[in-house]
Amino acid sequence: MTTIDIHSAGIEMQDKDSWHLGMLRTQAHSAVAARVLSDLADSDPRICVLTADLGFSNRTIEFSYRHPDRFFNLGIAEQNMVSAAAGLATTGMIPYVATFASFLGLLCCEHIRTDCAYPNLPVRLLGHHAGISLGYYGTSHHATEDIGIMRSIANLKIVCPADAYSIEQALRQTVDVEGPIYFRLGRGREADVYNEGEPWEYGKVSVLRKGSDGVIFANGIMVAAARQAAETLAADGVSMTVADLHTIQPFDTEGVLSLIEESRQVFVAEEHNTRGGVATAVADAIVDNRIDGVNLVRIGFPSDEYSAIAAPYPLYQHYGLDAKGVAERVRKELGA
Repeated sequence: MTTIDIHSAGIEMQDKDSWHLGMLRTQAHSAVAARVLSDLADSDPRICVLTADLGFSNRTIEFSYRHPDRFFNLGIAEQNMVSAAAGLATTGMIPYVATFASFLGLLCCEHIRTDCAYPNLPVRLLGHHAGISLGYYGTSHHATEDIGIMRSIANLKIVCPADAYSIEQALRQTVDVEGPIYFRLGRGREADVYNEGEPWEYGKVSVLRKGSDGVIFANGIMVAAARQAAETLAADGVSMTVADLHTIQPFDTEGVLSLIEESRQVFVAEEHNTRGGVATAVADAIVDNRIDGVNLVRIGFPSDEYSAIAAPYPLYQHYGLDAKGVAERVRKELGA
C-alpha cells in the first residue's frame, strides 16, 4: 500500500490567498480521494472511478495513471454518468462518481434516487467543491441545498469529511457498506483537523474538544472553524465542546443526544442552508426524542436567500462562517 502524504504544504480555504489558481498544485493537499481509491483498487478489482471532464479539478486523473482500464471520463454528462455508474454496480463493480456537489446533489438528484438509491446499489458519489467553495462561479455552482435533498432519499448514506485524513478514513471504512453513499467534499484545500491515527469512525460523531458551556456541532470545512472558535472562546473563559458530525446519514442519535444532554446550549455550524441540513437533523433528533430545554442555534446560510457571488474568503466572512464569525455568534447567544 502506498503511503499517502495528507499534510503537504497548502493554504487554508478561508485564507484570502486560497483563490489563486496558480497555486493549485500546492493548495490541493487534501484532494486525496483518487490516491486512496488507487490504493484500494490495487487489491480490489471492483473499484472504478467515473468523472465528468473534471479529472484535474478533483484529481481523479491520478487514479487513471494507475488503473487506466477502470477510469471513465464521460464528458459533461453528469446525469448519464450517475446512471452508467448504477449500471456498473449491477455487474458487481463499486463505482466512485466524482463531480461538483452542485451538479451531483441537484442536477443528478432524480438519477441518484431512482437509479442508485431505489435499487440500493453500491454507487459512491463524490460531490466535491461543496457549499460556496466555487465562489465566483456563482449560484449555479454553489451547493447549499444538497444535504437537505440527499437526506430525503431513502437508502442513501451521507458523509461529510473535514480534511484529508478523514476523507481517507471515510473511503476506507465504507467500501463494503451496503447501498449508495454521498460524500460531501470540499475543494481540496482544507485545513488539517485530525492528526494521523486519531479516532474517526463512520456512523459515529467525533468529539474533538470537551467543554462545559455548550456544544458546537460542525462538519466539513466548518470543523476547523469551530475548533478555532472554541480555542478563542476558551481564552475568554467560555468552554465549548466541539463535535465533528461527519456522518449525517445514518445519524448518530445516541452520540449526538449524549452531548446535548451534557449542555443544553447547542450550536450547529454548516456550510449549507439552515433549512434541511445538519441543523435540521439535530433538531429532528431533539424533537423526536422529546429533549426539553434545548437552545438550538443554526449557523449557516439564510434559508430564504441564495448565496452571494464572490471569492470564497470574503463570502465566509460575510456569512460568519469563519472562526471569528462562529465565536461571535456563540458569545452573542451566551451573553459572554
